[in-house]
Amino acid sequence: MDIATIDYAAIGNRIRATRLKRKITQEALSAATNLSIAHISHIECGKTKLSLPALVSIATTLGVTVDNLLYDNDSAPYGSYDKEFAELISDCTGQERRIILESAAQVKKALRKKV
Repeated sequence: MDIATIDYAAIGNRIRATRLKRKITQEALSAATNLSIAHISHIECGKTKLSLPALVSIATTLGVTVDNLLYDNDSAPYGSYDKEFAELISDCTGQERRIILESAAQVKKALRKKV
């Protein structure tokens, strides 16, 4: 993704959808991020570009990764889930890891049958 292809409207839509899903008002997001309510509104409407520090602050406040706000689920880069998956299994025993791997293989197989 280069700067010329950044879809700020889509990012704003994902921020708004996540905020609403979490039942957080623009006022509460504004207070938590030190961004004005007007700026939050402009970001959500895609009327303004947001800085990296603002994006990180919003993501942290909403409890999601920056990747969740930058990409829709279908276009996220493969590596974006590596850290989350590593954290998920970091405290698992060998047997638990084997079960998770086998389960993931079955889920993948089922997903591919639907397509």
